[in-house]
Amino acid sequence: MAGSDAQRDELQRGTSALVIARNIRNDIEAGVLKHGQQLPTTRTLADEWGTSVATISRAMNILAEEGVIVNRARSSRLVHYPEPPDEHTEKPRVILIGGYAGSGKSELGRILARNTGWPIIDKDTTTRHVVEAALERLGESPHSRESETYVKAIRPAEYEALLATVTENVQCGISAVVTAPFISQFNDQAWCNRTAATIASLGAELHVIWVRCDVPSMLTYLKHRGAARDAWKLENWDTYLSGLDLDFSPLLPHQVVDNSADSPPLQQQAQGLLQPIFR
Repeated sequence: MAGSDAQRDELQRGTSALVIARNIRNDIEAGVLKHGQQLPTTRTLADEWGTSVATISRAMNILAEEGVIVNRARSSRLVHYPEPPDEHTEKPRVILIGGYAGSGKSELGRILARNTGWPIIDKDTTTRHVVEAALERLGESPHSRESETYVKAIRPAEYEALLATVTENVQCGISAVVTAPFISQFNDQAWCNRTAATIASLGAELHVIWVRCDVPSMLTYLKHRGAARDAWKLENWDTYLSGLDLDFSPLLPHQVVDNSADSPPLQQQAQGLLQPIFR
């Protein structure tokens, strides 16, 4: 993208080659530009940065002297930045944990995160404040999760943001524990196929967990949680419950965790889940 006039003025002060080299180096070190990737031509880079081909050539020479790019014939240049010896040579792993409200999916996610040291990416934690602000701006209750506005316009964007966050972690070689209801998503074969393909293309492993729970336990938990977003569910419990498929199973290969009152503790079940993941 061509630089602004202000950027061009800055680049004309004699440091432009250093500035451009630094920005490209940052992209290389951050993994945005990958080892073996061909850089755009000198002319293309000059247009993008709003500078001369001579300045781009100086920037490229700086990077070549540092060894992070290799200059080839006809202005062809390749990124030369092999991945360092990895202290954690295992593939990144992505654990998607779904379940109905009050099933205990967030608690299971936290247990797995504590056991693995992986970051937890929870949909409510990640997006709730933005969602509430958006709903208010659109004239809805900030706590509505049943309105058409939320279901059709906002919820899909929540999941896109969630998976974009997962993707960025995996691109950096970092595993992740991801918690969200995933009800519509796990019941959508196209979504399942696309998500599995995306994670596989990044060289990561996908593991899916569905959390089940008996109805009295779900109700007790939601009452105890007292979250404003659960108000409609609690006020219309029978109606809400009639819309749940308590025998639901994801359309992806998955494991089931039972968080009912008479089931083994989640910590114990978590240990069993991690054994095949760390096989």
